[in-house]
Amino acid sequence: MSTSPTLQPGCIMEFLQDNQPVTAWVLDVQGPRLRVFTAGQRELKLPVSRALPWTGPQCAAGSSRQDMLDLLRTHNGRRERLAEAVDALEIWDLAQGEVDEAEIGWFASLVFEDPNPDQLAALGRKLLQTKTHFKFSPPAFEIYPQETVERRQEELRKAQERERLVGFGQVFLKGLWDAFCKRRSALPEPDEEQTARIRDLLMTRLCNPDDRDSDALWKTMTQGLPEEPHLALFLAQAWGIVPAHFNFHLCRAQYDWDPGWAEPFAGAVEAQKERVLQGRQEPMAEIVTIDSATTQDIDDGFELTRDENGFRLRLALACPCLEWEFGSPLDRAVQHRFSSLYLPEGTSHMLPEELGTRFFSLNAGQDLPALVITFDLDPEGDLRGFAPEVAWVRVAANLTYTGVETDIAEGASDMLRDARDLAHLLRQARICEHAVIMDQPDPRVVLDGDPANPQVGIVQSPSTPEAQTIVSEFMILANKAMGSWGLETGTALLYRTQNITLPAESAGVWSEPTDIYRIINNMGPSILECEPRRHATIGAKAYAPVTSPLRRYSDFINMAQIVARLTGRGRLLSQSELESLLPVLSSRAELVGQVQRMRPRYWKYEYFRQNFKKMRWSGLIVDPGSVLVTISLPELQLFLKAPRKIFGDKIRLGQRFSIRIGKVDPLNNEIRTVEAWEEE
Repeated sequence: MSTSPTLQPGCIMEFLQDNQPVTAWVLDVQGPRLRVFTAGQRELKLPVSRALPWTGPQCAAGSSRQDMLDLLRTHNGRRERLAEAVDALEIWDLAQGEVDEAEIGWFASLVFEDPNPDQLAALGRKLLQTKTHFKFSPPAFEIYPQETVERRQEELRKAQERERLVGFGQVFLKGLWDAFCKRRSALPEPDEEQTARIRDLLMTRLCNPDDRDSDALWKTMTQGLPEEPHLALFLAQAWGIVPAHFNFHLCRAQYDWDPGWAEPFAGAVEAQKERVLQGRQEPMAEIVTIDSATTQDIDDGFELTRDENGFRLRLALACPCLEWEFGSPLDRAVQHRFSSLYLPEGTSHMLPEELGTRFFSLNAGQDLPALVITFDLDPEGDLRGFAPEVAWVRVAANLTYTGVETDIAEGASDMLRDARDLAHLLRQARICEHAVIMDQPDPRVVLDGDPANPQVGIVQSPSTPEAQTIVSEFMILANKAMGSWGLETGTALLYRTQNITLPAESAGVWSEPTDIYRIINNMGPSILECEPRRHATIGAKAYAPVTSPLRRYSDFINMAQIVARLTGRGRLLSQSELESLLPVLSSRAELVGQVQRMRPRYWKYEYFRQNFKKMRWSGLIVDPGSVLVTISLPELQLFLKAPRKIFGDKIRLGQRFSIRIGKVDPLNNEIRTVEAWEEE
């Protein structure tokens, strides 16, 4: 085996640049530094330490630049050809288990009888390339064991797949963007694997735009595309993997809209029904319910009697927590859903429909289990006492808001008239406790025609103030009572709180948009807590929501706590256990609540977008502002901001204008008001 010459003028050597070996001619050696001439005809200064551990051959030091260049190119070409013939994997098989690392000469002895400088360099180059099996640790090569090789091969495979995916994906996503922008573009055809990975990437960014694992790949693949917050949605729509009006808020909340979500739990549902029916009793009361005509999940009803001593009110609340298995797969699924969603597209129920709209729903003609709260109130509606119990009730009738309103107006029902009187007494008592009540129109978004691209309409629900007051005041009474009961009995409950201070003049019933806007600006949001605090706008010292157990998991939990305390059966959480559950519940409440808030608003803005060229809207100034005016559109329950200059020089609070809308962006909740005319 020949010995490599030392570095001196005229010696051919190699060094690494950008992780690739470069062949060079040593021009001069000055202590620890070299001056070299490369095959690329560049002169460089290098530290001696950068020289790779194979050198030679030694040539005439005084050669011309052309001779140096010719020799460098000759040896470089020879080394490339020799490297192609080297089987690095065979060398690894021979070396593995013999030594942990070795210098280039030892490896050369396995392949060549008397290696020359070009063979040494070719072998070194090949080992440098085979990073899955060897690691260059100058001046030696480390030999990876089998398990390391397998891991690095997998890493290399993934890196190569990613590089291939990125290269294709950049072109493909650019084509999708051109298609979305209505520019003609021929999309390259992805293979099955590419289709799956790009689709997964788009859906990940669409449903979780803050996902860290996909962030780097997304940024690389979308280079050159606009920094648009809804880019993933637009690309997915252009590809056809999501529809035109895709509800990405559902996706981000991980909320399964399809009623088929409950099919895997059919066995658990039937088992719960059987357990409940085993405890069936004779009904203790006959109740009626009041809801809209389309309501399927009816969770409250009442029975009322009145005499000279006052009122006896029995509120019956659906009791779906009976015989419920907390911690089961069904319970975890329902907790994750957290609440029913009532959207213009339809309804998706929190509970399996077999339970929430049939078995536990207070449907007419049925005997059902319920939490019954019996209230004793004096003739002025002041509470003298109440008692909760778990019992069965008979549902005599499912009344509708419009039907109740008609019956009260015509004097057709003494009980409904008495219910109206009691509700007004309860409301007045709350106002004395500084309750704030907003009396506003109830616009309903209606979608007609093609579900993929519907026509949006806005219709006003019939005005039913008496029926609405009965239901709302009776439910508030129940939630306040059970909040107090929880404190008295030491039962841990979830409380809805709004611990803020409102001006005394805010108390009352408000219907004018100017008043509503002023008061809303002083109000803070309510939150879910385990400690009872004041709920300012309701006028309650302790407010534990329990009246919608078919629709909200927080009410479901409270119902279960109450039932367990009353019966001694079922799960009863301590205060600390309930507090540990609160972060999960609050998170789900926020995510699912955002769907309920944002989706109807999206459709309202889509309504504007579809009609802005042919319609004008009437509104009232609720905040003149110095730069931006806020105008209320009461019939749509929207506040819009617009430049003050379009309203003229003199504007005042409560002034009515007709407005014309320009650009509308439903996704970003943006509407541009372009013209305004004062109404007579």
